[in-house]
This record gives sequence, structure tokens and C-alpha cells, in this order.
Amino acid sequence: MAEAANLHAAAPERARTGGEGSELSRAKVRSALLFLAPMVVVLFLVAGWPLIRTIWFSFTDASLSDIGNYGFVGVDNFYNSEWGGLLSDANWWTAVWNTLYFTFVSVSLETVLGMIVALALNVKFPGRGWVRAAILIPWAIPTIVSAKMWGWMLHDQFGMLNDLGMTLGLLAEPVAWTASPDTAMLAVIIVDVWKTTPFMALLILAGLQMLPSDCYEAARVDGVHPVRVFFKVTLPLVYPAVMVAVIFRALDSLRIFDLIYVLTSNSQDTMTMSVYARQQLVDFQDVGYGSAASTMLFLIIAALTLATITIGKVKLGGDPR
Repeated sequence: MAEAANLHAAAPERARTGGEGSELSRAKVRSALLFLAPMVVVLFLVAGWPLIRTIWFSFTDASLSDIGNYGFVGVDNFYNSEWGGLLSDANWWTAVWNTLYFTFVSVSLETVLGMIVALALNVKFPGRGWVRAAILIPWAIPTIVSAKMWGWMLHDQFGMLNDLGMTLGLLAEPVAWTASPDTAMLAVIIVDVWKTTPFMALLILAGLQMLPSDCYEAARVDGVHPVRVFFKVTLPLVYPAVMVAVIFRALDSLRIFDLIYVLTSNSQDTMTMSVYARQQLVDFQDVGYGSAASTMLFLIIAALTLATITIGKVKLGGDPR
């Protein structure tokens, strides 16, 4: 009876303490929201509002020559029974295919090469810090600069790659790497892989350095082959970091513009969705149709990102489900 009385007497104290904890949690949430509010406002102004305007213009016949004078045309820019619309445009679907092909090939190569580089840089050796810094140089170079640099290197008349290939006997004649339909996409992928593999390696290396050493010590004691250790231990543990890196790179690749435009301009062989939208907006001055292309680009990227997160079983925090 005495114990029950003590518990009954302590109940209000626990309730008061719990209430204070709940109030403290609410205060922390309010503080967090207060600190996040400026960022949310700025993000809406620089990203949300232009996106809303673009979606709105996609339902109009706005023109760049007279942007203030336009009318509402509904979904005609997307589909029209008379002149087709975006979804009936063969050039648009070619741009979609080019974008998906470029993204799949480049991100796949960057993931494999990034994993190899990350594994090499995770091993202790003299001068490792200098090598880690040097490997980031391609990624640190602005895309426009690297694209112009590679454009000169790939030039068919005075590019060093053609000269080197002919000197070594690998080429019988100079190749117009960025102008030929057979090699334009290959050249663009090579440049993109060269530039962004360090980014993949950096993210994967960060994941490797967080792995516990106990598993590797146990595998070493048991005499497990290093290849088996990689597939059974390293890869499952570093999987969240790899998927985060893949998602970030896929987002960049799906909206690629500057590299493609500098190297091949408006070539149909390499035209991506972003280049197509820019052509409609600027060259043809059709803001409504170009905005429809930009809106479709946004929807495709959003759908593919959600599909990657779902199929890859990745939570927003980066932990596997």
C-alpha cells in the first residue's frame, strides 16, 4: 500500500516533467522552423516561382518577341489534334532518348570508375592526401572551360587526340569527334565521365571511410578472399552512399545543357531535353512551346528520381530500407 501511495504521489511530478519535455521539444521545432524560414523563402523565390511561371507559360501562346501579350491555349502545346504538339514531335522524343541514353551510360561508367578510384584512395600510401586533392581537379574546373578545352583537343584538324592517334597508328585519318553522327555522343560521354568521375569517387570515399573495421578484421582472420569481402561486406555497407551519388549524378545528367551545347551546339545527334527547350525558347522565340518542353523535362526528372529512390530502396536519410 505504501508503495502504491508513493507511485500515486509521484505521478503528478512525472506528468509535469513530461509536459516540460514536450514543451521543450515544441520550442526546438519552432526554433528550427524559424532558422529554416529564410532559406525556404529564398528557395521559393529563386526556384519555386520560376517553375510556377514556366508551367503557366506552357499553357499559353507566349512569344519572346512580345512576352507581355499572350493568350491561354490549354494543352495545345503538349498535344493538338491539328499540328501535333510536343508529344507528337519526333525531335522531342529524339531529345528524350538522347538524354536517357547519355544519363544511363555516363552515370554507369562514373559509378564503376568512381568506386575503383574510391577504393584506391581509401588505401593508405605515401602522398595519399596529394593524390586525393589532384583527383578533384577535373571536377573543380568549370564545365564551360572543360568543354572548350576538350573541344580543342577533339578538333579534327589540329586536335591533339587525332594527332596522337595517327602517330601511334590507331587512326588512319583525322576524325571529327564532335561533328560526326557516329562519334558525337561518344565524345560527349567521354568528356562528362572525365569531369564527374571524381565527384562520384568523393561521395563513395566518404561512405567507405565510415565503414566499421571489425568486419574486415574478422574476414582477414577467416581468410576470406578480398573480392568476396568486397561483394559481401563492402558493397552492401556502402550501398546508401553509392545510391545517393547515383541520384545526384542522374539529376545532373538528365538536365545536362552546357557541356552538350558547347561541344555540339544544336546537333540532333546529341540534343538533350534542355538543349531542345533552349532552342524553342531562344532560337524560335516560342516561349509557350519551350515552356511546355521545360515542364515535361521537370516531370520526367521527378518521375525518374522517384522511381530510382523506390526501386533502389533508398530512404531520404540515405539508409537502406
